[in-house]
Amino acid sequence: MAVKIRLARHGAKKRPYYRVVVADSRNPRDGRHTDEVGRYNPLTNPKTITLDLEKIDEWIAKGAQPSDSVAHLIDIVRSGAPAPEKKVKKSKKQLAKDAAAAEAAAEAESAE
Repeated sequence: MAVKIRLARHGAKKRPYYRVVVADSRNPRDGRHTDEVGRYNPLTNPKTITLDLEKIDEWIAKGAQPSDSVAHLIDIVRSGAPAPEKKVKKSKKQLAKDAAAAEAAAEAESAE
């Protein structure tokens, strides 16, 4: 039996909330799981990561394989650093507004 430590998605549409679960790899993502070992909420600022590292280490010792995303979350919790924030890209419309505002500010200063 191939056991994985992976994320199970919960929460409403466009409002994800994840549980870190231990499950058979053949089960569906949000299906039956063996054990819940943590939670992850990417919507809070900073991101909320709650993991039971003792349980996770026990499962890894038994042969469970963490998914790439769970392995990354485990590294973040073990390092003690907050989760890195992604840089927000501005849209072309917002960039144009910012440029117009900067130009208007420059004109206002030169007029004085």
